[in-house]
Amino acid sequence: MIELFASPTLLGLTLLGVFLGITVGAVPGLTGTMLIALALPLTFTMEPVAALVLLVAMYVGAVSGGLISATLLRMPGTPAAVMTTLDGYPMARAGRPGRALGLGIGASLVGGLVSWLALWQLSEPMAEWSTRLGPFEYFSLVILALALLAGMGESTRARGLLAGGLGVLAAMPGVHPATGELRWTFDMTALNEGFRLIPVLIGMFAIGKILGDLTGADGKVEQAKGEDGAWVPWKTWKTQAVNLLRSSGLGTLIGVLPGVGANVGSLAAYMTAKRASRTPEQFGKGSEEGIVASEAANNATVGGALIPLIALGVPGSVIGAVLLGALIVHGLQPGPLLFRQNPEAVYAIIGSVLVANVMMSALMLGGARWIARLSAVPQQVMMPVITLCCLWGAYALNGQLVDVVVMLAFGVIGWRMEKAKLPLAAFVIGFVLAPVAEENLCAGLMASGGSYAPLVTRPLSLVMLIGAAVLLLRKNNVSAPDTSS
Repeated sequence: MIELFASPTLLGLTLLGVFLGITVGAVPGLTGTMLIALALPLTFTMEPVAALVLLVAMYVGAVSGGLISATLLRMPGTPAAVMTTLDGYPMARAGRPGRALGLGIGASLVGGLVSWLALWQLSEPMAEWSTRLGPFEYFSLVILALALLAGMGESTRARGLLAGGLGVLAAMPGVHPATGELRWTFDMTALNEGFRLIPVLIGMFAIGKILGDLTGADGKVEQAKGEDGAWVPWKTWKTQAVNLLRSSGLGTLIGVLPGVGANVGSLAAYMTAKRASRTPEQFGKGSEEGIVASEAANNATVGGALIPLIALGVPGSVIGAVLLGALIVHGLQPGPLLFRQNPEAVYAIIGSVLVANVMMSALMLGGARWIARLSAVPQQVMMPVITLCCLWGAYALNGQLVDVVVMLAFGVIGWRMEKAKLPLAAFVIGFVLAPVAEENLCAGLMASGGSYAPLVTRPLSLVMLIGAAVLLLRKNNVSAPDTSS
């Protein structure tokens, strides 16, 4: 695994991916999903291993980079960094921005290493176990994943299900997987293959964000100032050891669950740390425990989210959905067969998570304050550059203008969805998983002579369907902390 990184090319690509990821993650409004979606067309001519190393390194860097602007500007660079603003910014405003950054960077490293260990040890056993799953079990697994889109509260549950349902509908145009008939194409030949993943992703996450920024109100950025260093002494980490391991483990576990994401892992770890703390009143006022819990958990979700991706072919996050598209684009079959047919790709993904986390901590310790200055770049400079990259990325996919039109159309849809507070993550995961569910259901029905009975007579399928029902029907009385301050 690590032998792959004896190649200077792979090490250079890892360093480049981490740097770009941190940079994009540190700029509010730019996301790792946007970066990877835009970079994917650039990897078409690359070897699969090199492409995966670059994209995974971007993933690690982007999740980590969000803590920079969250701590210094009170503007989370990524959704996963929202919880970090609650304690990181108050600590920075109190004149200790270096301390806040150091705690976040160290916790990110530990969280990343714990999740890498889980990825290394659990991916292949899970892949071997998954070979025992039939089409009905895969269908039920996707239903369980879609049920997880329901979120943590009643209003979020409804919005998550609505957004996921819209994503499922967007996946319908094209060829029926069982009959081969065209459906929902409206006599437009451009829709015969359905909507391609990359234009949809670029439109939803890049064009939609640009439209939102252009139509939104301008706000002032309040920066925290201070000259303390980012190095945190060893005795501090000894006192945070339990919090580090608990939050990392919780983040890894939540990352494995398809459709949940780093923001939920960060929230869950933060709330758990607050309940377990001897000084819960300090949370929200600059608590070191809060910073450590949030950053350890959201970085741990990276390795966790990659486990179902490479073992089952089911994305555990929005970026996982983009990486799923990258595997397919490069002719690789995600899931248990990946270990047998392309083991070098699996080892590249696992190895790049480890190397990227080490590089991430070194880069951020050395240059976090300089990278954060990118958030001051004027929108009139940033937006045209991003727009041109989006147009080029969509057109480069197949050299067809229809992909550009699709990108722009889904950009408008993404913009309106965000205005309506419908989660884009739920839409994308619904869009990606709907064909998987349909193909497996059709395959199962053909194998069973048209009977739906195996959905409930096969034990594992029944367990997953019951789990989905429980997720949809349960009530959640845990209140989230106020993130408006």
